[in-house]
Amino acid sequence: MWKRTARGFTLVELLVSIAIVATLLAILLPALGYTVGSARKFRCQISLRSVAFDFGVFADDQLHGDRGHDTRDLGRSRFRVETFQESQYGLDEFWRWNGPTTQTLPDANKNDPMRCASVRGQITLHNNTPCSQGAITPAANVSYAFNMRLHAAEVAGPTGQLGLSPVSLTSAILEHGRVPLAWDVDGARASAAGAGPVFGAPGLGGSGPYASGMFWHPSKRHNGTVNVAFLDGSVSASSDPRAEPGWDWSFQPVR
Repeated sequence: MWKRTARGFTLVELLVSIAIVATLLAILLPALGYTVGSARKFRCQISLRSVAFDFGVFADDQLHGDRGHDTRDLGRSRFRVETFQESQYGLDEFWRWNGPTTQTLPDANKNDPMRCASVRGQITLHNNTPCSQGAITPAANVSYAFNMRLHAAEVAGPTGQLGLSPVSLTSAILEHGRVPLAWDVDGARASAAGAGPVFGAPGLGGSGPYASGMFWHPSKRHNGTVNVAFLDGSVSASSDPRAEPGWDWSFQPVR
């Protein structure tokens, strides 16, 4: 009888197998990466939609709850967008953690508000500090920028030169539904430019403070697009958000 012997792969067969596997990986990995990216994009949109919904409640004269120091400083019908931010993060007069003056998020209960699933790393909240003055560190891990034109309007001074002047809002802001409220921000790039990441605004021409682009640092971290939440509660994605028709980037509240 002939004795059967085990036959292994030849070098050529092994190389062909490796080439086939490499080809399949080259085809499948981008698709897998896109799918994972799409899932994170969707989670981010849900988060931004929740922020926009909460803003609608905060701005409504009948539905709003605690508006912090704004009720004392501005009266019952006015508020600042920064105060809304602080209520969402649990900062300053809305501090939610008894005892410590700093709090790292996610916390022990996995609370992690105002966060995009694609932004890795923790953030640390600092009590008794306004949102716009470094209350959230590191800047690179901040997920969302809020519309700076709702925080500080470009106003002409006595010489006609444009400068920034703080503004407050009323419930009438909700009538401007296609005004962007918040969007994906590149915190590291904003910080490197000397601008805090919690507020942003695109330059739209002219010679005002926003024209330089110093405050415009959107992140295209979702398959090359930026998620943007609007005052009407909707969320859209765009690879070029400034160029989208109907997106009212120029709106400023009347002082």
